[in-house]
Amino acid sequence: MTLNTHPEAHPDDPHYISRSGWLRAAVLGANDGIVSIGSLIAGVAAADPGPQAVLIAGVAGLVAGAMSMAAGEYVSVSSQADIERADIHRERRALHADPEIELEELIAIYEARGLAPDTARLVAVELTEHDALGAHLRDELGLTDELSARPLQAAVASGVTFTAAGALPLLAAIFAPEGMLIASVLVVTLIALALLGAVGARAGGAPVRRAVLRVICWGSAAMAITWAVGVIFGITA
Repeated sequence: MTLNTHPEAHPDDPHYISRSGWLRAAVLGANDGIVSIGSLIAGVAAADPGPQAVLIAGVAGLVAGAMSMAAGEYVSVSSQADIERADIHRERRALHADPEIELEELIAIYEARGLAPDTARLVAVELTEHDALGAHLRDELGLTDELSARPLQAAVASGVTFTAAGALPLLAAIFAPEGMLIASVLVVTLIALALLGAVGARAGGAPVRRAVLRVICWGSAAMAITWAVGVIFGITA
C-alpha cells in the first residue's frame, strides 16, 4: 500500500475517484438488498400465503442474496485483477526486451496529449529513469493504485451492505400491522432507496436528486413486476 504524500490543491474539496471501487460495490449491494428483498416479500405476499411463509422467504432471500452478492463480486473483481496482473507482466517483459520501443511509445502518448515533441521526450525519459513500469502502467494502460481491482474489499462491501439494506424491508414485514404487509414493505423500501441514492451521491460527490430518482424508479419497477407475478400465481393457484 502506498501513502499519498502529494499536497492537495483543494483539501476542502477532495476528489472522489479513489472511492469508486468500494463505493460501487457498496451501492450495488445495498440497492440489490433493498430491491431484491422488498420485491421478494411483495411478490410472495401478493400470492397470499401465510405470514410465516412470507418471513421465511424473506430471511432465505436475505441470506442467499448476501452470499451471492459477495461471491459474485469476489469472482468478477478477481477476473479483473487477473487481467491487470497479466497486463503488468506483459508490460514488464516488453520493457526488458525492447526498452527503446517502449520509450518511443511513451513519447507518442504524451505528444497525443498535447505536449510538444521535445517536451514529450524529456518527460518520457525522466519518468522512465524514475519508474519505467509505473509510467507505462499509468499512462499506457490506465492502471493506478487507487483504481486497481480489490476482490476482497468488493466482496465484503457488497455482502455487508446487501445484508444491512435488505434487512429494512424484512423488518418492515415483521412489524407490519395486520393487513398492511405489502403497503408497509413498499413504503419502507422506497424510503430506503431514496436514502441510499442520497448517501451514495454524497459519498461520490454526484448530484443527489438524479441519484435518488434513478434508484426509486428502477426499484419501483422491479417491485411492481414482482408483485404482479405474485398476484398472477396467487389467482391461478
